[in-house]
Amino acid sequence: MSSHRVAGKGRIDTTRPVSFTFDGRRYSGAAGDTVASALLAHGVHLMGRSFKYHRPRGPVTAGSEEPNALIGTRRGPGRFEPNTRATVQEIWQGLETTSQNKYPSLKWDVGAVNDAGYMLFSAGFYYKTFMWPKSFWDKVYEPFIRAAAGLGVSPSEDDPDRYASRNMHCDVLVVGAGPTGLAAAHSAALAGAKVVLVDEHAEMGGALLSDPDVQIDGAGAWTWLASRLAELRALGVRTMTRTTAIGYYHQNLVGLCEKLTDHLPDLPADTPRERMWRVRAKRVVLAQGALEKPLVFHGNDRPGVMLAGSAQTYLNRFGVLVGKAPVVLTSHDSAWFAAFDLADAGAKVQAIVDTRDSVRDDLRAGASARGIEVRLSHTATGTSGRLRVKSLRVAPLRADQVGAATEIACDAVLMSGGWTPSLHLFSHTKGSLTWDDTQTTFLPKDTPEDCHIAGASRGLWGYEAALVDGDKAGREAAQALGLKIAAGRFEVAQDRTGSGVSHRELPSDRSPARSKAFVDFQNDVTAKDLRLAVREGMRSIEHVKRYTTNGMATDQGKMSNINGLNIAADALGKPQPQVGLTTFRPPYTPTTFGCFAGYHRGSHFEVTRKTPIDGWAEAHGAAFEPVGQWRRAWYFPQPGESMDDAVRRECRATRESVGIFDASTLGKIEVMGPGAVEFMNRMYTNPWTKLGIGRCRYGLLLGDDGYIRDDGVIGRLGQDRFHVTTTTGGAARVLNTMEDYLQTEWPDLDVWLTSTTEQWATVALNGPNAAALLAPLVEGVTLSDDDFPHMSCAECTVAGMPARLFRISFTGEVGFEVNVPAPMGLRLWELLWERGRQYGITPYGTEAMHVLRAEKGYIIVGQDTDGTVTPYDTGMSWAIGKKKPDFVGMRGLARPDLQAPGRKQLVGLLSEDRSKLEEGAQIVFDPNQPVPMKMVGHVTSSYDVGTSGRPIALALVEGGHDRMGEIVHIPMPDRTIAAKITPTVFVDPDNARLKL
Repeated sequence: MSSHRVAGKGRIDTTRPVSFTFDGRRYSGAAGDTVASALLAHGVHLMGRSFKYHRPRGPVTAGSEEPNALIGTRRGPGRFEPNTRATVQEIWQGLETTSQNKYPSLKWDVGAVNDAGYMLFSAGFYYKTFMWPKSFWDKVYEPFIRAAAGLGVSPSEDDPDRYASRNMHCDVLVVGAGPTGLAAAHSAALAGAKVVLVDEHAEMGGALLSDPDVQIDGAGAWTWLASRLAELRALGVRTMTRTTAIGYYHQNLVGLCEKLTDHLPDLPADTPRERMWRVRAKRVVLAQGALEKPLVFHGNDRPGVMLAGSAQTYLNRFGVLVGKAPVVLTSHDSAWFAAFDLADAGAKVQAIVDTRDSVRDDLRAGASARGIEVRLSHTATGTSGRLRVKSLRVAPLRADQVGAATEIACDAVLMSGGWTPSLHLFSHTKGSLTWDDTQTTFLPKDTPEDCHIAGASRGLWGYEAALVDGDKAGREAAQALGLKIAAGRFEVAQDRTGSGVSHRELPSDRSPARSKAFVDFQNDVTAKDLRLAVREGMRSIEHVKRYTTNGMATDQGKMSNINGLNIAADALGKPQPQVGLTTFRPPYTPTTFGCFAGYHRGSHFEVTRKTPIDGWAEAHGAAFEPVGQWRRAWYFPQPGESMDDAVRRECRATRESVGIFDASTLGKIEVMGPGAVEFMNRMYTNPWTKLGIGRCRYGLLLGDDGYIRDDGVIGRLGQDRFHVTTTTGGAARVLNTMEDYLQTEWPDLDVWLTSTTEQWATVALNGPNAAALLAPLVEGVTLSDDDFPHMSCAECTVAGMPARLFRISFTGEVGFEVNVPAPMGLRLWELLWERGRQYGITPYGTEAMHVLRAEKGYIIVGQDTDGTVTPYDTGMSWAIGKKKPDFVGMRGLARPDLQAPGRKQLVGLLSEDRSKLEEGAQIVFDPNQPVPMKMVGHVTSSYDVGTSGRPIALALVEGGHDRMGEIVHIPMPDRTIAAKITPTVFVDPDNARLKL
């Protein structure tokens, strides 16, 4: 048996030994142990090094709030995780664990030299140190920062594990399965509610697991716990262990991270490592309890210094005596009970040192009966020991004056500064807090969510109070759902109630400038750092946090925030409520990226949308590219063809005969209603009132700032009905924008918006023979310039299929877009493909489409625009209605800077040496100017030889519209290329090819 294991204590199974390694050395534990409890059972307290000073550190807690004992865990290739809390990682046979942030070893770490020079690393030192000299940044400061950053080592191998996600609905979700949560779940379930009870630990019971001597309803705590859990399951309550509520979101959505395999020696087949639950609950009960506060004094971070309540947990839950000769240092009654438990288990408690001048008689009697020395009105002024605490230096207090100090030899210091309600999830709801002077802490007040908070989470102390309050919260949740149940009754014997006082930092006889009284253990933030931050001008608690990094460790300030607040408030001379708390943000505890990603990895990382014609394209050898979540045919190479060869062939075939293109991915929105025309007038720059039924118009959509957001061709199908097309990637954004304006700005308009993108499959035919191919299949429309001119639309029948036919072109050729119901899209495509063979029909992909449109000067929003481009910049002032009273972006366009000369404007470019320019390449007017050169624009689109006979490019250039014919220069790594500014249209500037 391990040297610090207590026979007959704990809930672990000592008949099932478990072997694991820590830093290469093998240790034994028992089933149910955590890494921390197993190491403590062997007397090992040193488990890590702090971030900044590399000071030796051991566990200070027994739960997920642990800031010190962070380790790496490994289960073979790819299954390595850094910064795992040793206090929650359960051991299993063969587990490999390693300490972090040390070199060459944990005991002998050269980084500890920082501790000797701690005076150089005061709060905000990096803001001051790394500013000068400027030349040091690239070669000295940045490499140093990157080498020092982080605690654990980031995984470098692919993760072979699977992660899952699920949705769940329930009547009542109870977070926390301590006595409060158990009572709440029980009363809600008895009332008939569908209840889910979650807890982050491997066992439910909370504080009851650490207090077996408490009697509830005539039974021991553990017996009562087992019967209550059995009763809950019989009532249909879903109980979930190893499940952490990581975030509380709007409308009672709670995110849960369930760990499924991290505690198992063998991984079950097809079982995910973790599962993310998105739970929508009608009511939520938060019963997360309270967190014990450390005391702030010199040397409070040495291995062996831990929270008294954690020592009690290690003893009663894990059967481990953290020290055989401990000292208890406290300002709260709860630590006295921890001292009694350790003494009863065989520890020689050296003393109970309490900062208060008086305590309850029963506590004094309990200490006397166990032969424990009591020192009231005493403070701690320091500790000794290198890798583990060896003594505690204490001194009497007289009217806040520190007397002569004495040393108390010990092998552990168990401290308690009282308790802080766990308010993280409550704060996620934007719930308001209220300050309680008596307990010197914030308590929950109001929340906009359907939430109840109970027990120690709202400042109640003692098991009976927790049970009664939990029962009340469960009944209130049930009553809110229309269910009723009588109040429960609880009889608690040997209840451990208590109170205490709060300290900023303990009074000391040491110089504050040289005291190492730690507030944030992981980030090495001391009390003097916080006071220095205030002296240097930090007034907001958020600024103090960032200047010192207090509360920015992986525990998210669970151990440091309230002490840091009290110290900062004292330094500012303000009461705590006026200083306030920093913002608690999800997740509650560190959560893996895998849990958030769930199924979205590899080929499932992002949704891949496919058109009905996608399978045909794949069967015919298409290369694909992703566009706005769609998989689109990029080009169709024939044997032996390069991409450039294939694109040239596709462009030439389209210009000479007929090309066929899958345009199904275009966004499509149906705009209907009596107010449809007025809505279109307000949304788009163009006028729509006089657009005839059966006609189309190019539509330009701006943002409020006057910049181009989207474009597309819009057809008027009826008096109050428009078929709106958008860019492939902009469909959802445009619909959301329209809905936003309709619902918030123009609720007076009777308009209905419907996304029809996936309702229609769209086949585009372009080229001189497009009409000849399509005409025999069309019923109800004559494809001629007189009856169906360019920019016409009609509802008709094509090849026996109901269709919406548009005569539009994005290539400059005669063009048609045939929209048929999506299930019929492939049939139409295959029919056109077969009938088009006589014309040498050629499928073309997005790359050829880009080349063909660039030859005609048609823009692609997001490529030739960048969010700072106006219609005037692109030469499309013709698309702005001159007599329109108002439209989205009209006021933005009127801003002086959007009309100022010298703006970047869209132009064409032809390189003098006929070379292809690189997209994104910067442009200068004078290639001989000194470095750094003044950049005056960039290439937005560039293509090799299409059908224009030479490489072409589009670019944004300062004042480009007034610089036609001028030469600009494109500096490249190996040379500078000269190019002439030209109009944006390279093929058929008179649009003669659009006529039949």
